[in-house]
Amino acid sequence: MQTVLGVLSLPKGLRLGAGPAIAALVLAIIVIASIAAPLYIPHDPLAIDALHRLKGSSEAYLLGTDAYGRDVFSRVMMGGRVSLFIGVGAAVVSVALGLFIGLVSGFFRAADAVIMRIMDSLMAIPSILLAIALVALNGPSLWSVISAITIPEIPRVVRLVRSVVLSVREEPYVEAAIALGSSMPKILWQHLMPNTLAPLIVQGTYICASAILVEAILSFLGAGVSTEIPTWGNIMAEGRLYFQIKPMLIFWPGLMLSLCILSINLLGDTARDLLDPRLKKREA
Repeated sequence: MQTVLGVLSLPKGLRLGAGPAIAALVLAIIVIASIAAPLYIPHDPLAIDALHRLKGSSEAYLLGTDAYGRDVFSRVMMGGRVSLFIGVGAAVVSVALGLFIGLVSGFFRAADAVIMRIMDSLMAIPSILLAIALVALNGPSLWSVISAITIPEIPRVVRLVRSVVLSVREEPYVEAAIALGSSMPKILWQHLMPNTLAPLIVQGTYICASAILVEAILSFLGAGVSTEIPTWGNIMAEGRLYFQIKPMLIFWPGLMLSLCILSINLLGDTARDLLDPRLKKREA
C-alpha cells in the first residue's frame, strides 16, 4: 500500500506524488468495477419489483431500491459502463477529428481561414445548448449523445493542434522535408503530428471528464440517453423526485460521478506537468 500511495518513480527522473497515485487507483477501481459489473451485480438493473419500492440497505439490496423497486447498487455499477463509454468515446472522436482538421488548418494557409471561421462559429454557441439541440434533433440515443458532446469539443482540439502546427512548420527540419520533395501526408504524419501528441493527451483527459459530466447534465434534464439505459445522470434524474425521503438515490451515483471526474482531472493535470517541456526546463 505504501508503494501505491507513496511517491512513484518514473522514467527520466520524473516522480508521481501521492495525489495522482490515489487518483489513478480510484479511477482504475471505478473502471474495472464498471466493466466487470455484469459478473457480480446481484440483480437485473432493469427488473421492476413494486413490492420492494424505496427500500433501505439490506443484505438483499446493498444500497436499497429506487421508486420502481430496482436495485440501486446494480444500476450504479451498470450505469458506470455507459457513462465511461460516452466519456471515452467522445474524447477519442473529438481528438481524432480535431487532430486531422487542425493539421490541415495549420499547414495549408488557404484552408486555414475557412476552417477557423467555422470553428469560431461553433465555439460561439454555448456547448450545453448545442448539445441539447442536437439530441432533440436526433432523438435520445447513445450515439446522439456522443455526437452532441463531440461536436462542441472539436473546435477546441482544432485550435490546439493548429497552434502547435503553426509554430512547428517553421522549423528547419520541416522546411528541409518540403525542399526535398516529401509528400504532404508524410510531412504531416512524421514531422508535425508527433509534436501534437503531448498536448492532445492532456486535452483528451479533460474532454473525457467533461463528456461524462455533460452526459449527466443532459440526462438530468431529460435530454440524454433513453431512461431505460442506466447512467449516473439518469439515476440521479429519477431520484431527484424522492430526494427528501431518500437522498441516497442521488448520493451514490453522484459520488461515483464526482470521484470519476475528479480522478480524471487530477491525472490530466499530472500529465500536463509531466509533458510540459517548459516545466521540465524550470525544474532542471
